[in-house]
Amino acid sequence: MNQKTIEHPFSIEGIGLHTGERVSITVQPAPVNTGIIFLRKDIPNTTAIKADINSLLDVEKYPRRSSISNGTVHVHTIEHLMSAIYGLGLDNLIVEINGGECPGLDGSALVFVQKFFESGIVEQNEAKNFYRVKEPIYISENSSHIVALPSDTLKISYTLDYPNSLIKSQYASFEITPDSYAKEIAPARTFCLEEEVEKLKSIGLGKGSDFNNTVVIGERGVIHNTFRFSNEPVRHKICDLIGDLALLGMPLKAHIIGIRSGHALNTKLVKNLRNLLQKEKVSAVYVSSSTGIEKTKPVLEIDDIEKIIPHRFPFLLVDRIIELEEDRRIIGIKNVSMNEWFFQGHFPGRPVMPGVLIVEAIAQAAGVLMLSKKENQGKLAFFTSIEQAKFRRAVRPGDQLVLKVEVSKLKSRFGQVQGKAYVDDKVVCEAVLMFALVDG
Repeated sequence: MNQKTIEHPFSIEGIGLHTGERVSITVQPAPVNTGIIFLRKDIPNTTAIKADINSLLDVEKYPRRSSISNGTVHVHTIEHLMSAIYGLGLDNLIVEINGGECPGLDGSALVFVQKFFESGIVEQNEAKNFYRVKEPIYISENSSHIVALPSDTLKISYTLDYPNSLIKSQYASFEITPDSYAKEIAPARTFCLEEEVEKLKSIGLGKGSDFNNTVVIGERGVIHNTFRFSNEPVRHKICDLIGDLALLGMPLKAHIIGIRSGHALNTKLVKNLRNLLQKEKVSAVYVSSSTGIEKTKPVLEIDDIEKIIPHRFPFLLVDRIIELEEDRRIIGIKNVSMNEWFFQGHFPGRPVMPGVLIVEAIAQAAGVLMLSKKENQGKLAFFTSIEQAKFRRAVRPGDQLVLKVEVSKLKSRFGQVQGKAYVDDKVVCEAVLMFALVDG
């Protein structure tokens, strides 16, 4: 299954459910491996915000919604849009927004879905990467629970429980496909109890909400509105959960079971999944046939690396060494985060790691290889030439560089290495480096 984007851009305008401000978004197609990127067009010279768990704002501080930030600007209430993106299987989009909150529209993901269908969904020439849950994961807080179980598809089951209200208990379970999502999940609107309204307003929320875009449930039923489904509240909970799962940054194969879970618990699950993904990503790439990497246990951690080469933050570009064979080869890891110093000035609207720094990361891994030898301790490795340098793919926030360096020629004070950098088992950069060892 290949990655997907849209064929034509589209725009939507509406009121933010919590801020009450009028806002518009324009959704643009994006190249493969871009992910979902938000750009605040109302604030000049701001960097992009990648819609993933690393960008999530504290859900306790910003309740009743999911919000992301690049450390400077925020975008709030992204869950309905992200839910539509994830539910329809879209992978690469740029969302230009001229305010701080996504438009609430009718309180559901339905309008977003309709716009995506109208704009045309197209396949791209790159395969999707799925994350498959391998072992059960269980998170519980107070009386709320969320579970992830192994599955060949994405299935979501949810139990809602409001024992002292008209809703009482509701349960729904769906296998999530674009068709089932569009018909069964997307139309379900956000809701609240009548008794919650004043409390939400007292903490500055719900300024853009009304009886049309929010299903308000009183003692006698829905106020000035009607349900679209008899169990619309539980379906909307599934809609929100899908929007939060989208922050994993890749499609998921799992059976997710939620019991009274909200954004806080949902995103804790996503953080847990992301941590497992990062660990498994390293392990998976270690045994890749193209890199020939076999070991999984780190050989050198960051403290060990700092004892070997003189580089320091912000110019130390190797986080760990996972394999080291003296005078022959080395394999290192560089985790690229949105907080990297170079993203502030290098294509801030479309953050891309500078190619020269990828070469530098390869060079630093080679430096560790050469200077870790006992007889070379205390020396410095100066690179004298770079040849056959090629840049094959962009490296973006969230990527993990696997740096593989092999020695081609080696003498007492001079050497040549072949270096390659990989992301997801694909070469992003390669070069032949010449170096000289000098006394420190």
